[in-house]
Amino acid sequence: MNRRNLLALAAGVAAVPALPRPGFAQLAAITGAGASFPRPVYERWGQAAREGAGVQLNYQSIGSGGGINQITNRTVDFGASDAPLAADQLRERNLLQFPTVLGSVVLIVNLPGVADNALKLTPDVVVDLFMGRITRWNDARLVELNRDLRLPNLPVSPAYRADASGTTFVFTTYLSRVSEAWKSGPGAATSVQWPVGNGARGNEGVSNAVRNTPGAIGYTENAYATVNRLITTQLRNKSGAFVRPTMASFQAAAGAADWSTANFAADMVDLSGETVWPIVSPTFILLPTNPVADRVAGSLNTMKFFDWAFKNGGEAARRLEYIPLPDAVHTAIRGAWSAVKNPSGASIWTA
Repeated sequence: MNRRNLLALAAGVAAVPALPRPGFAQLAAITGAGASFPRPVYERWGQAAREGAGVQLNYQSIGSGGGINQITNRTVDFGASDAPLAADQLRERNLLQFPTVLGSVVLIVNLPGVADNALKLTPDVVVDLFMGRITRWNDARLVELNRDLRLPNLPVSPAYRADASGTTFVFTTYLSRVSEAWKSGPGAATSVQWPVGNGARGNEGVSNAVRNTPGAIGYTENAYATVNRLITTQLRNKSGAFVRPTMASFQAAAGAADWSTANFAADMVDLSGETVWPIVSPTFILLPTNPVADRVAGSLNTMKFFDWAFKNGGEAARRLEYIPLPDAVHTAIRGAWSAVKNPSGASIWTA
Protein backbone atom coordinates (compact mmCIF):
# COMPACT_ATOMS: atom_id res chain seq x y z
CA MET A 1 0.00 0.00 0.00
CA ASN A 2 1.55 3.32 -1.05
CA ARG A 3 1.95 6.45 1.06
CA ARG A 4 -1.17 8.17 -0.27
CA ASN A 5 -3.34 5.10 0.25
CA LEU A 6 -2.11 4.91 3.82
CA LEU A 7 -2.97 8.57 4.35
CA ALA A 8 -6.39 8.15 2.82
CA LEU A 9 -6.98 5.19 5.13
CA ALA A 10 -5.79 7.29 8.05
CA ALA A 11 -8.43 9.88 7.19
CA GLY A 12 -11.17 7.38 8.00
CA VAL A 13 -9.90 5.75 11.16
CA ALA A 14 -8.78 6.99 14.55
CA ALA A 15 -5.11 7.92 14.28
CA VAL A 16 -4.61 8.47 18.00
CA PRO A 17 -4.37 5.37 20.20
CA ALA A 18 -7.52 4.72 22.18
CA LEU A 19 -7.34 6.04 25.71
CA PRO A 20 -9.33 4.88 28.73
CA ARG A 21 -12.71 6.57 28.90
CA PRO A 22 -12.33 9.21 31.59
CA GLY A 23 -15.97 9.05 32.54
CA PHE A 24 -16.98 12.65 31.83
CA ALA A 25 -20.57 13.31 32.83
CA GLN A 26 -20.97 15.75 29.96
CA LEU A 27 -18.74 16.82 27.10
CA ALA A 28 -17.47 20.39 27.21
CA ALA A 29 -18.28 22.03 23.86
CA ILE A 30 -15.98 24.56 22.19
CA THR A 31 -16.52 26.43 18.93
CA GLY A 32 -13.83 27.65 16.58
CA ALA A 33 -13.70 29.05 13.08
CA GLY A 34 -11.13 30.04 10.52
CA ALA A 35 -8.36 28.56 8.40
CA SER A 36 -9.07 25.60 6.13
CA PHE A 37 -5.32 24.85 6.12
CA PRO A 38 -5.47 22.91 9.45
CA ARG A 39 -9.05 21.60 9.16
CA PRO A 40 -8.07 17.94 8.58
CA VAL A 41 -5.90 17.72 11.70
CA TYR A 42 -8.34 19.71 13.89
CA GLU A 43 -11.15 17.39 12.86
CA ARG A 44 -8.99 14.35 13.65
CA TRP A 45 -8.03 15.75 17.03
CA GLY A 46 -11.66 16.64 17.65
CA GLN A 47 -12.77 13.05 17.04
CA ALA A 48 -10.21 11.68 19.49
CA ALA A 49 -10.57 14.42 22.14
CA ARG A 50 -14.24 13.62 22.75
CA GLU A 51 -13.11 10.53 24.63
CA GLY A 52 -9.55 11.51 25.45
CA ALA A 53 -10.22 14.97 26.91
CA GLY A 54 -13.99 15.19 27.32
CA VAL A 55 -14.12 18.10 24.86
CA GLN A 56 -16.36 18.32 21.81
CA LEU A 57 -15.01 20.55 19.05
CA ASN A 58 -17.21 22.34 16.52
CA TYR A 59 -14.83 23.81 13.92
CA GLN A 60 -15.99 25.81 10.90
CA SER A 61 -13.54 25.96 7.99
CA ILE A 62 -14.33 29.46 6.68
CA GLY A 63 -10.88 30.84 5.89
CA SER A 64 -8.42 32.80 7.99
CA GLY A 65 -10.11 36.13 7.34
CA GLY A 66 -13.42 34.81 8.61
CA GLY A 67 -11.76 33.31 11.67
CA ILE A 68 -10.07 36.61 12.55
CA ASN A 69 -13.37 38.46 12.18
CA GLN A 70 -15.32 35.99 14.30
CA ILE A 71 -12.86 35.98 17.20
CA THR A 72 -12.56 39.77 17.02
CA ASN A 73 -16.36 39.93 17.37
CA ARG A 74 -16.24 37.23 20.10
CA THR A 75 -18.79 35.02 18.34
CA VAL A 76 -16.61 31.88 18.77
CA ASP A 77 -14.33 30.55 21.49
CA PHE A 78 -11.27 30.71 19.25
CA GLY A 79 -10.27 31.86 15.80
CA ALA A 80 -7.77 30.17 13.49
CA SER A 81 -5.47 31.85 11.00
CA ASP A 82 -2.49 30.84 8.91
CA ALA A 83 -1.44 34.48 8.67
CA PRO A 84 -0.06 35.64 12.03
CA LEU A 85 -1.36 38.92 13.41
CA ALA A 86 1.12 41.65 14.24
CA ALA A 87 1.76 42.58 17.87
CA ASP A 88 -0.24 45.82 17.63
CA GLN A 89 -3.22 43.98 16.12
CA LEU A 90 -3.14 41.46 18.95
CA ARG A 91 -3.02 44.24 21.55
CA GLU A 92 -5.87 46.19 19.94
CA ARG A 93 -8.09 43.10 19.89
CA ASN A 94 -6.94 41.65 23.24
CA LEU A 95 -5.87 38.40 21.63
CA LEU A 96 -3.27 35.76 22.37
CA GLN A 97 -1.69 33.98 19.38
CA PHE A 98 -0.08 30.56 19.42
CA PRO A 99 0.78 27.93 16.78
CA THR A 100 -0.58 24.39 16.77
CA VAL A 101 1.18 22.51 13.94
CA LEU A 102 3.27 23.28 10.90
CA GLY A 103 1.90 22.77 7.43
CA SER A 104 3.23 23.16 3.92
CA VAL A 105 1.80 24.76 0.81
CA VAL A 106 2.30 22.73 -2.37
CA LEU A 107 1.58 23.29 -6.03
CA ILE A 108 -1.00 20.99 -7.61
CA VAL A 109 -1.52 20.44 -11.34
CA ASN A 110 -3.83 18.56 -13.69
CA LEU A 111 -1.68 17.58 -16.68
CA PRO A 112 -2.66 14.41 -18.55
CA GLY A 113 0.28 12.03 -18.75
CA VAL A 114 2.35 13.81 -16.06
CA ALA A 115 2.93 11.74 -12.93
CA ASP A 116 3.05 12.84 -9.32
CA ASN A 117 6.11 14.96 -8.49
CA ALA A 118 7.49 14.58 -12.03
CA LEU A 119 7.03 18.22 -13.10
CA LYS A 120 9.89 20.57 -12.18
CA LEU A 121 9.19 24.23 -11.54
CA THR A 122 11.47 27.14 -10.68
CA PRO A 123 10.41 30.20 -8.69
CA ASP A 124 10.40 32.50 -11.74
CA VAL A 125 8.29 30.03 -13.71
CA VAL A 126 5.78 29.72 -10.87
CA VAL A 127 5.46 33.52 -10.75
CA ASP A 128 4.93 33.73 -14.50
CA LEU A 129 2.33 30.95 -14.49
CA PHE A 130 0.26 32.91 -11.96
CA MET A 131 1.05 36.26 -13.65
CA GLY A 132 -0.31 34.99 -16.96
CA ARG A 133 3.04 35.36 -18.71
CA ILE A 134 3.24 31.63 -19.44
CA THR A 135 -0.04 30.69 -21.05
CA ARG A 136 0.48 27.12 -22.35
CA TRP A 137 2.00 24.06 -20.77
CA ASN A 138 4.27 23.33 -23.76
CA ASP A 139 5.94 26.73 -23.37
CA ALA A 140 9.67 26.55 -24.21
CA ARG A 141 10.75 27.37 -20.64
CA LEU A 142 8.70 24.52 -19.18
CA VAL A 143 9.91 22.12 -21.88
CA GLU A 144 13.54 23.06 -21.13
CA LEU A 145 13.05 22.34 -17.42
CA ASN A 146 11.27 19.05 -18.10
CA ARG A 147 13.06 17.43 -21.03
CA ASP A 148 12.06 13.95 -19.86
CA LEU A 149 8.33 14.78 -19.89
CA ARG A 150 5.84 15.16 -22.71
CA LEU A 151 4.00 18.30 -21.68
CA PRO A 152 0.50 18.72 -23.14
CA ASN A 153 -0.48 21.56 -25.45
CA LEU A 154 -3.06 22.87 -22.99
CA PRO A 155 -3.78 26.40 -21.76
CA VAL A 156 -2.57 27.20 -18.25
CA SER A 157 -5.56 27.65 -15.94
CA PRO A 158 -4.50 29.04 -12.53
CA ALA A 159 -6.80 28.40 -9.55
CA TYR A 160 -6.62 30.58 -6.45
CA ARG A 161 -8.48 31.21 -3.23
CA ALA A 162 -11.49 33.50 -3.64
CA ASP A 163 -11.87 33.97 0.12
CA ALA A 164 -9.50 35.70 2.53
CA SER A 165 -7.04 32.94 3.22
CA GLY A 166 -3.96 32.25 5.29
CA THR A 167 -2.90 29.72 2.65
CA THR A 168 -2.95 32.59 0.15
CA PHE A 169 -0.93 34.73 2.58
CA VAL A 170 1.75 32.03 2.83
CA PHE A 171 1.85 31.39 -0.93
CA THR A 172 1.89 35.06 -1.92
CA THR A 173 4.56 35.72 0.71
CA TYR A 174 6.65 33.13 -1.13
CA LEU A 175 5.91 34.73 -4.51
CA SER A 176 6.88 38.13 -3.10
CA ARG A 177 10.15 36.77 -1.71
CA VAL A 178 11.21 35.31 -5.07
CA SER A 179 9.91 38.07 -7.38
CA GLU A 180 10.14 41.84 -7.16
CA ALA A 181 7.45 42.06 -9.84
CA TRP A 182 5.04 40.10 -7.65
CA LYS A 183 6.05 42.03 -4.53
CA SER A 184 5.36 45.39 -6.18
CA GLY A 185 2.25 44.06 -7.96
CA PRO A 186 -0.25 41.71 -6.33
CA GLY A 187 1.88 41.56 -3.16
CA ALA A 188 1.47 39.34 -0.11
CA ALA A 189 -1.85 39.25 1.76
CA THR A 190 -4.71 36.97 2.70
CA SER A 191 -6.50 38.28 -0.39
CA VAL A 192 -4.85 39.76 -3.49
CA GLN A 193 -5.85 40.85 -6.98
CA TRP A 194 -4.83 37.84 -9.05
CA PRO A 195 -3.71 38.77 -12.59
CA VAL A 196 -5.30 35.67 -14.18
CA GLY A 197 -7.22 32.55 -13.27
CA ASN A 198 -10.34 31.53 -11.41
CA GLY A 199 -11.16 31.69 -7.71
CA ALA A 200 -12.57 28.98 -5.46
CA ARG A 201 -13.43 28.96 -1.77
CA GLY A 202 -11.23 27.10 0.68
CA ASN A 203 -8.43 24.62 0.15
CA GLU A 204 -11.24 22.23 -0.69
CA GLY A 205 -12.46 24.46 -3.53
CA VAL A 206 -9.03 24.96 -5.07
CA SER A 207 -8.34 21.22 -4.87
CA ASN A 208 -11.62 20.45 -6.64
CA ALA A 209 -11.06 23.14 -9.28
CA VAL A 210 -7.66 21.70 -10.20
CA ARG A 211 -8.87 18.10 -10.16
CA ASN A 212 -11.74 18.95 -12.52
CA THR A 213 -9.83 21.18 -14.99
CA PRO A 214 -7.19 19.79 -17.38
CA GLY A 215 -4.37 22.32 -17.57
CA ALA A 216 -5.06 23.75 -14.11
CA ILE A 217 -2.47 24.71 -11.52
CA GLY A 218 -3.23 25.77 -7.96
CA TYR A 219 -1.83 25.91 -4.46
CA THR A 220 -3.12 24.10 -1.41
CA GLU A 221 -2.12 22.77 1.99
CA ASN A 222 -0.29 19.49 1.52
CA ALA A 223 -2.79 17.39 3.51
CA TYR A 224 -5.49 18.19 0.94
CA ALA A 225 -3.21 17.20 -1.93
CA THR A 226 -2.19 13.97 -0.20
CA VAL A 227 -5.57 12.69 0.95
CA ASN A 228 -7.24 13.67 -2.34
CA ARG A 229 -4.40 12.11 -4.38
CA LEU A 230 -3.71 15.25 -6.35
CA ILE A 231 -0.61 15.62 -8.53
CA THR A 232 2.06 17.75 -6.88
CA THR A 233 5.30 19.16 -8.31
CA GLN A 234 8.95 19.58 -7.53
CA LEU A 235 10.15 23.10 -6.76
CA ARG A 236 13.63 24.58 -6.91
CA ASN A 237 14.52 26.01 -3.51
CA LYS A 238 16.68 28.95 -2.45
CA SER A 239 19.79 26.76 -2.46
CA GLY A 240 19.18 25.78 -6.09
CA ALA A 241 18.06 22.19 -5.49
CA PHE A 242 14.86 20.69 -6.85
CA VAL A 243 12.95 19.23 -3.89
CA ARG A 244 9.83 17.13 -3.63
CA PRO A 245 7.09 17.92 -1.09
CA THR A 246 7.92 15.25 1.47
CA MET A 247 7.88 15.07 5.25
CA ALA A 248 11.69 15.16 5.23
CA SER A 249 11.78 18.42 3.23
CA PHE A 250 9.10 19.97 5.47
CA GLN A 251 11.00 18.97 8.60
CA ALA A 252 14.17 20.48 7.13
CA ALA A 253 12.36 23.82 6.93
CA ALA A 254 11.04 23.43 10.48
CA GLY A 255 14.57 22.74 11.71
CA ALA A 256 15.77 26.03 10.22
CA ALA A 257 13.04 28.11 11.92
CA ASP A 258 13.64 30.76 14.56
CA TRP A 259 11.06 30.29 17.33
CA SER A 260 12.34 33.21 19.42
CA THR A 261 10.23 35.69 17.45
CA ALA A 262 7.43 37.56 19.23
CA ASN A 263 4.01 35.89 19.38
CA PHE A 264 5.47 32.64 17.96
CA ALA A 265 5.43 34.07 14.41
CA ALA A 266 8.28 31.90 13.09
CA ASP A 267 9.11 32.45 9.40
CA MET A 268 9.71 29.34 7.26
CA VAL A 269 9.19 30.77 3.77
CA ASP A 270 12.05 30.55 1.26
CA LEU A 271 14.71 29.47 3.74
CA SER A 272 18.16 28.28 2.70
CA GLY A 273 19.08 24.61 2.85
CA GLU A 274 19.73 21.90 0.26
CA THR A 275 16.76 19.76 1.35
CA VAL A 276 14.34 22.52 2.47
CA TRP A 277 10.83 22.77 1.00
CA PRO A 278 10.44 26.54 0.53
CA ILE A 279 6.78 27.06 1.52
CA VAL A 280 6.22 25.92 5.12
CA SER A 281 4.35 27.82 7.82
CA PRO A 282 2.82 27.45 11.27
CA THR A 283 -0.92 27.75 11.61
CA PHE A 284 -2.21 29.77 14.56
CA ILE A 285 -4.98 29.93 17.14
CA LEU A 286 -6.31 33.28 18.36
CA LEU A 287 -7.72 33.33 21.87
CA PRO A 288 -9.12 36.30 23.83
CA THR A 289 -6.98 37.40 26.75
CA ASN A 290 -10.10 38.94 28.35
CA PRO A 291 -12.99 36.53 27.71
CA VAL A 292 -16.34 37.77 28.92
CA ALA A 293 -17.98 35.81 31.71
CA ASP A 294 -19.98 33.48 29.47
CA ARG A 295 -16.90 32.70 27.34
CA VAL A 296 -14.44 31.93 30.16
CA ALA A 297 -15.30 28.23 30.13
CA GLY A 298 -14.89 28.14 26.34
CA SER A 299 -11.43 29.71 26.60
CA LEU A 300 -10.35 27.30 29.32
CA ASN A 301 -11.68 24.28 27.43
CA THR A 302 -9.95 25.48 24.26
CA MET A 303 -6.63 25.43 26.12
CA LYS A 304 -7.45 22.00 27.58
CA PHE A 305 -8.22 20.75 24.07
CA PHE A 306 -4.91 21.91 22.61
CA ASP A 307 -2.98 20.81 25.69
CA TRP A 308 -4.40 17.32 25.13
CA ALA A 309 -3.62 17.51 21.39
CA PHE A 310 -0.02 18.57 22.03
CA LYS A 311 0.44 15.57 24.33
CA ASN A 312 -1.49 12.97 22.31
CA GLY A 313 -2.06 14.18 18.76
CA GLY A 314 1.41 14.14 17.22
CA GLU A 315 1.01 10.85 15.40
CA ALA A 316 -2.37 11.90 13.98
CA ALA A 317 -0.76 15.10 12.68
CA ARG A 318 2.11 13.20 11.07
CA ARG A 319 -0.25 10.76 9.36
CA LEU A 320 -1.93 13.72 7.71
CA GLU A 321 1.53 15.12 6.85
CA TYR A 322 1.49 18.03 9.26
CA ILE A 323 4.61 18.60 11.35
CA PRO A 324 4.14 18.65 15.14
CA LEU A 325 5.75 21.51 17.02
CA PRO A 326 8.90 20.90 19.07
CA ASP A 327 8.24 20.08 22.73
CA ALA A 328 10.01 23.28 23.79
CA VAL A 329 7.48 25.31 21.80
CA HIS A 330 4.60 23.42 23.46
CA THR A 331 6.06 24.36 26.83
CA ALA A 332 6.38 28.01 25.83
CA ILE A 333 2.77 28.05 24.61
CA ARG A 334 1.48 26.70 27.92
CA GLY A 335 3.38 29.47 29.64
CA ALA A 336 1.79 32.08 27.37
CA TRP A 337 -1.71 30.81 28.25
CA SER A 338 -1.38 32.42 31.68
CA ALA A 339 -2.19 35.73 29.92
CA VAL A 340 -5.82 34.61 29.52
CA LYS A 341 -7.74 36.01 32.49
CA ASN A 342 -11.28 35.99 33.78
CA PRO A 343 -13.25 39.21 34.42
CA SER A 344 -11.80 39.45 37.93
CA GLY A 345 -8.26 39.50 36.51
CA ALA A 346 -7.15 36.03 37.57
CA SER A 347 -5.44 33.69 35.10
CA ILE A 348 -7.74 30.81 34.11
CA TRP A 349 -4.89 28.47 33.08
CA THR A 350 -3.26 26.86 36.10
CA ALA A 351 -2.01 23.49 34.79
